Amino acid sequence: MNAYIFPGQGAQFVGMGLDLYENHALAQELFEQANDILGFSITDVMFEGTPEDLKQTKVTQPAIFLHSVILSKVLGDAFKPDMVAGHSLGEFSALVANGTLNFEDGLKLVSQRALAMQKACEIKPSTMAAVLGLADEVVEEICGNTEGIVVPANYNCPGQLVISGEVEAVNAACEKLKDAGARRALLLPVGGAFHSPLMEPAREELASAIEATNFNQAGCPIYQNVTTTAVTSADEIKQNLILQLTAPVKWTQSVQQMVKDGGNSFIEVGPGKVLQGLVRKIESGVETASAAL
Repeated sequence: MNAYIFPGQGAQFVGMGLDLYENHALAQELFEQANDILGFSITDVMFEGTPEDLKQTKVTQPAIFLHSVILSKVLGDAFKPDMVAGHSLGEFSALVANGTLNFEDGLKLVSQRALAMQKACEIKPSTMAAVLGLADEVVEEICGNTEGIVVPANYNCPGQLVISGEVEAVNAACEKLKDAGARRALLLPVGGAFHSPLMEPAREELASAIEATNFNQAGCPIYQNVTTTAVTSADEIKQNLILQLTAPVKWTQSVQQMVKDGGNSFIEVGPGKVLQGLVRKIESGVETASAAL
């Protein structure tokens, strides 16, 4: 069974999507539509901006979404998912790809999400750190016993977990994690504490936008970050999407469940190959590939 997977923030690069724009009329039409919806020329930043321009959350999130979604649409009949999943932001791309959201609504929600997260980041200094080489349970226990707000945020693959929270609490947890035998515990260059309780203002803002948006019954199951199980109900998908901003991304558990449910070919749709690497570390027996035209 084909599992199509969609990357999140961090996969961006200057020049992303230019080949699609130049070679496919449908892609050009959708990129121009996106410029109109967003009210600025995101294509200029994607195709020829600086890495700094592209790193702004309000640009990065729509840019990755557009690359993934437009690629899936240009694939046409060759795009045949039996199941989909997305890493954090990638969940929105997956929901357009499986017909739950239309292109315009998906892009508007991603743009609102990016701006809401940016605002939440400015309220309180916060950060994230990657922890390598420890069991999930050890990281969970140390976060739970550290003063301040610090929580597991991304379960990326066995032995690779990202923590998120207040700057002081994350730094303190990193020291404890190193003492506990972590191979590395290093701060990430991010704007704030994504997938932590500090994103509550963004969650509230996005909740009203999601509630006001039309969601269809999914064309194939999506394995959402919050629950890790197959979901097709529009109402359930909405609720999980609202919870996602303050809850951890359970990528390891989602991939394991997809394999249990028959997924044996994982195709990454969008920039980069990060998710393919994670999938191979989670389930070494499956095939991985990039979506190709």
